[in-house]
Amino acid sequence: MAAEHLGAQHLASERVDHRFKGLPMDAEGLTVGELAAQRRDLFTGGFTTPVLALSAEALEHNLALLETYTERHGLAFAPHGKTSMAPQLFDRQIAYGAWGITAAVPHQARVCRAFGIRRIFLANELVDAAALRWVAAEQDRDPDFRFLCYVDSVRGVELMDQALRGSGRPVDVVVELGAGDGARTGARTEADCAAVADAVAATSTLRLAGVAGYEAEVPGATSASVGAWLRRLTALAVEFDKAGRFADGPDEIVVSAGGSAWFDTVAEVFADIPPLSRPVLKLLRSGAYVSHDDGQYRNLTPFKRIPEEGALRPAFRLWAQVVSRPSVGQAFVNAGKRDAAYDLHLPEAQVVRSARDGSIRPADGITVSRLSDQHIWLDTTDGAEALEVGDWVGLGLSHPCTVFEKWQLIPLVEEDGTVVDFVRTFF
Repeated sequence: MAAEHLGAQHLASERVDHRFKGLPMDAEGLTVGELAAQRRDLFTGGFTTPVLALSAEALEHNLALLETYTERHGLAFAPHGKTSMAPQLFDRQIAYGAWGITAAVPHQARVCRAFGIRRIFLANELVDAAALRWVAAEQDRDPDFRFLCYVDSVRGVELMDQALRGSGRPVDVVVELGAGDGARTGARTEADCAAVADAVAATSTLRLAGVAGYEAEVPGATSASVGAWLRRLTALAVEFDKAGRFADGPDEIVVSAGGSAWFDTVAEVFADIPPLSRPVLKLLRSGAYVSHDDGQYRNLTPFKRIPEEGALRPAFRLWAQVVSRPSVGQAFVNAGKRDAAYDLHLPEAQVVRSARDGSIRPADGITVSRLSDQHIWLDTTDGAEALEVGDWVGLGLSHPCTVFEKWQLIPLVEEDGTVVDFVRTFF
């Protein structure tokens, strides 16, 4: 990687062309910054359907809400970058108080570094020798770079140690406690975690920095079962500290958990961590909050359980155009699996913008029934008689992680339809 990090100026200088879906065809050759400066209207400014819009107001609201929430509860915050893979949003998250960015795989960490992220938490056991050598080189090149990753097996520690021999400062690791039998990754028992910690201590290339895990993988997760698992995690940190396992570690002990479904329980349990031999970095990793959604996280968000703490706002709307109205009970719009997330819930029709006069009305009587590659199937019943070819249908989407990945350049749109910027993704 070049010594100079990329940044917003680099993204603004990228040329608009055929690579980017939905953008105005007459903008060909403009830079992204030049197109943003024109402040075109999403509906009348030459944008073509389908086009994904990200609400500027909802985005700002969500960023501010998680900043105040984590501050109120004494949590540090490393939002998961795999949600958006958008460095502009990483910068905004850090500006709103995030400690760093979480990644899952080496590519995501490289994107973070390319755009100057100084703290990366890789929530996976990293055993790829080439990637480990890259991490070591980054640490040697930049004394301010902080990197942590999971370890959950003795074999993983052996592979990491082999790859890192001869490197400079050791790589900080946190032992991952699995969420239960049949769950995803992580050492299954406290004894397994201790064996992994012993293996780390036997190396000179790794340094034990804390413990971590992912509570949403608790089988049949409820507030009670998630809380019980989190107390196991925090007790593990206490026992490791009592045994002196962090003596050669960094200046703070990391205890990390927190997806987007149970961060209220994480906050509650982490508040009870007793004083340890050094300060505790209570690190939350929720990522989907940045855009929220109209499905999976609308249903799962902890703010439904704690409404007094605020509410997230869905920031995505996919606009597609009616291209066929073959019968009174059926219509088709020109977006499909290539444009909309469908892995957890189908999109939902929310509003219709008339092709005749530009008026916007609720999408009454319109239901998404299925998706093809390039069509969304709409069932139309009473109340949808006015829907006709040429109308734009605004759709709410579920699961941000599989929405962002389908779009390389996303218009950031104000409530009145003005496009004020574009968000670049790197999947």
